[in-house]
Amino acid sequence: MPIPHLSNVQTGSLLELEHRILDAQPQIEHWFRSQWHSHSTPFYGSVDLRNSGFKLAPVDMNLFPGGFNNLNPDFTPLAVQAAMSAVDKVCPEAHNILLIPENHTRNTFYLQNVATLAHIFEQAGLRVRLGTLNPEITEPTELFGANGDPVLLEPILRQGNRLKLADGFDPCVVLLNNDLSAGIPDLLKNLEQNLQPPLHAGWAVRRKSHHFKAYDQVASEFAQLISIDPWLINPMFNACGGLDFQSRQGEQQLADSVSDLLERIRARYREHNIKHEPFVIVKADAGTYGMGVMSVKSPDDVLALNRKARNKMSVVKEGLEVSEVIVQEGVYTFETVEDAVAEPVVYMMDRFVIGGFYRVHTGRGVDENLNAPGMHFVPLSFESACLPERHGNPDCPANRFYSYGVISRLALLAASLELEATDPDSE
Repeated sequence: MPIPHLSNVQTGSLLELEHRILDAQPQIEHWFRSQWHSHSTPFYGSVDLRNSGFKLAPVDMNLFPGGFNNLNPDFTPLAVQAAMSAVDKVCPEAHNILLIPENHTRNTFYLQNVATLAHIFEQAGLRVRLGTLNPEITEPTELFGANGDPVLLEPILRQGNRLKLADGFDPCVVLLNNDLSAGIPDLLKNLEQNLQPPLHAGWAVRRKSHHFKAYDQVASEFAQLISIDPWLINPMFNACGGLDFQSRQGEQQLADSVSDLLERIRARYREHNIKHEPFVIVKADAGTYGMGVMSVKSPDDVLALNRKARNKMSVVKEGLEVSEVIVQEGVYTFETVEDAVAEPVVYMMDRFVIGGFYRVHTGRGVDENLNAPGMHFVPLSFESACLPERHGNPDCPANRFYSYGVISRLALLAASLELEATDPDSE
């Protein structure tokens, strides 16, 4: 399996951070256990990481992960065990699960993700059926994933406060793999069945800036635990609203926000003797699929956007207009796979790391968003179920991947705090 290749100039600082994480492994795992006693684990999630050598940080947390088809199939048993744990927490007596995917009926790779996810839960001992929110599907419809696996989508019926299928299939758990970018349909409101993730985890409610505010708290506590500067694992950010990219409303406010963050990054770079040019990523505060994202190195870059760039930034998935963005510290990636720029994406279910892959892009640079057309995926092998070799070679894959798993679980914990803070049913 490919292993991340770091440029030599960065290796020393990275290994110092890795060493600190490895040396503190017993304390880290005890700390995570105590956290999960106090906070409910998100059902599943995936985290985009960036590894610049001097910094290893999450840059996105997806609570409705696609891409299960890109995981290493050798590690399916990890996913099956985690699925059992996740389901036991929400409905211990569950026999049936209704999986609701996105409406991407033409995206065969996404459909392969759905087939893979269904297979994981079937291996965990559940009957899995696929219900669709797509109004164009009015009868059971068989589609096929990228490798030919069949996917049967069925219209959902609502009877009282329960979702069922036409033949009476009555699930205990309703699992969303649909991020609700288009809003929350009435069909899903006020269900008596256990709905995972909850409705307020969808992009109709959720904001990336809320997540990273929660991550600030988690990273600070964790950094104190292992005696590191929290900045080494935490991207700084600003939130900016009131924008209209088409009419250029809020443009100066956004430029000022970019300027402020760039100066804060420069101060940190000077403090840590980092010679690279700071940059920021401006992206829609809600939404996914790498839409509404741009890399910026000067506030002038924002003021000088041409019409094509403004059009690209103004609309995201489901045609939703962007009025809020997160201005996030750009984290370089000095990892490569087969000489192409790469970043790790780590998958979790319940509180367990179950695998991941490298997102690789031959046409993008070390300071650019890799979640873009032209990317491809290379499965990432978490050796020994991502357990570290504390007394072995610090460059060994298990150690690097353990660090990835730790930082990703910090993002998962932040997602838990974020969902607690936005839960409409909490007091």
